[in-house]
Amino acid sequence: MHYLKHALILSAFFLASCSTVQKSTINDDPTTQATLWVQNAAEYDAIAMQTYATAMRTLPLPLEDSFWTASLNQEEDDNFMSLPPAIIMDVDETVLDNSPFQARMIKQGKDFNIEDWNAWCKEAKAEAVPGAVEFANYAADRGVTIFYITNRDYEVEEATRKNLIEEGFPVSNSIDNIMTNGEEPGWNSSKTERRQQVEENYRVVMVIGDDLNDFLPAKGITQKKRAGLVQENSDWFGRRWFILPNPVYGSWEQALFDFEDGLSESERKTILQKRLNSKN
Repeated sequence: MHYLKHALILSAFFLASCSTVQKSTINDDPTTQATLWVQNAAEYDAIAMQTYATAMRTLPLPLEDSFWTASLNQEEDDNFMSLPPAIIMDVDETVLDNSPFQARMIKQGKDFNIEDWNAWCKEAKAEAVPGAVEFANYAADRGVTIFYITNRDYEVEEATRKNLIEEGFPVSNSIDNIMTNGEEPGWNSSKTERRQQVEENYRVVMVIGDDLNDFLPAKGITQKKRAGLVQENSDWFGRRWFILPNPVYGSWEQALFDFEDGLSESERKTILQKRLNSKN
């Protein structure tokens, strides 16, 4: 009995310790609140569905207007008008929701790393972003080719294909419409070369993503320049370009630190303090 009493006390202490560690990890992770919002807020679902519903209502316009393009490159040359229509869509946080992966990282006290990320991709368990499947199939039924341009590694392309098909997205059997990072020489995270390849053979009528870099080159430039690009192209958003919310990660976060690597935790906190605008 004496032994049993001590065992119970130790077990209770162990469980309490685990609970304390887990709580501390969750509180310390800067992505916790954003991940909770994506996974639990009805407002997130509403914004996603609103975005895709707007895109669906808009789609008949470019299909009837051969002068319409969602490509800045094609706008400079009218040779695109006779090309078949296509829509470029990002994958992660645009058509597939990876918040369970982020939740795992938070609970395990880990930062993003490519090994865990690729393992998650290979599970092919990501669910569709609300409204994305309906929109993609609506477009495909009207003769529009969907190109999924993603910064997932080429090694997880087949798993990504499986995930997209299982969630009901249109994936071609005749062309490779899933374009991954590193799949071809020059295909890097900027996505510029992959967009250009699509533009050579299709009239791009819409672009849908969750990061400014999904629409135009926006890496390695200051927040001020990024804001300027949005203002310069404001007529395109909600008409040719459609953006989904992603408060968890993205180039916006790197831009907070002017894309500087190697900053100490203290330096990062100082910069974030300055980024908070309190109007005083």
